[in-house]
Amino acid sequence: MTYFLLLLGFALLVKGADFFVDGASKIARALKVSPMLIGLTIVAFGTSAPEASVSFIAALEGVSNVAIGNVIGSNVFNTTLILGIAAILFPITVQSETIRKEIPFALLGSVVLLVLTSDIRLQAGDTNLISRTEGIILLLFFVVFLYYLFEVARSTRNQVDLDDSKPKEISWIKNMSLTAAGLAGIIFGGSLIVDNSIEIALSFGMSETLVGLTIVAVGTSLPELVTSVTAALKKQNDIALGNIIGSNIFNIFFILGASAVIHPLAVDPRIIFDVILLIALTLLILVLSRTSYKVTRMEGVVLVIIYIVYTAFIIYRN
Repeated sequence: MTYFLLLLGFALLVKGADFFVDGASKIARALKVSPMLIGLTIVAFGTSAPEASVSFIAALEGVSNVAIGNVIGSNVFNTTLILGIAAILFPITVQSETIRKEIPFALLGSVVLLVLTSDIRLQAGDTNLISRTEGIILLLFFVVFLYYLFEVARSTRNQVDLDDSKPKEISWIKNMSLTAAGLAGIIFGGSLIVDNSIEIALSFGMSETLVGLTIVAVGTSLPELVTSVTAALKKQNDIALGNIIGSNIFNIFFILGASAVIHPLAVDPRIIFDVILLIALTLLILVLSRTSYKVTRMEGVVLVIIYIVYTAFIIYRN
């Protein structure tokens, strides 16, 4: 029954995120919001909503290692397996704006996270802890990122195709209901995942950190996987890479920041390695992007292999 409820939770998360993005996007278009703004905000929030739901619920229940492991594991999964599969399907061309601003901002997020989780090493503290004050600092970084997104949307507004001189009529009740149902699915699914994954972890002698880094992280990253793979198949490179980088930024600054504000997060010292790996992976993506302004199929294969080796290592570490 526990496994069934866990799978049900994942199904509710993925379908809930799908409903939420679909309904909210249609409402945004009806309100004549720029498509660029829709992609950078609503879609990014929708695909990261499962991570947010799981981490917030875990923080409320005081399960810090699941909250933190979920975010870091999701970011590693995004940067290696999802980007790797997308590049294998179709080489990912990287825009100069992404190389100069968005990837460095994701790198900044990983470095800030390393600093905030290194209390024992940097401050000779007894434990590593992301406090409420540090959570607020992360949220302030997220505000800066949102400002950047709105500036990008405003600067590209003149490029928007305005062929919709006759706006399409939409069903407000239908799309508002779709959005609300999606949000409910995300919240309820997140609750099922946290409760049942912890129960499974205890029964197998797994640590909460390992569960967060593997089972929960992979499950909550399914919307990013579906979105990026679909975008790669349609040769929409900006969406494939932008979804991954944007989600990583959102996960660290907003989700971890808000989770720490809900409840200070105690950090397992072993997870410092995973944060350092995330920094190295983000640097790798930056280097790969700058070499030929694309992530090739062979580089995609290397990223997938890195994730397989990483997963084997953290299971052995447990």
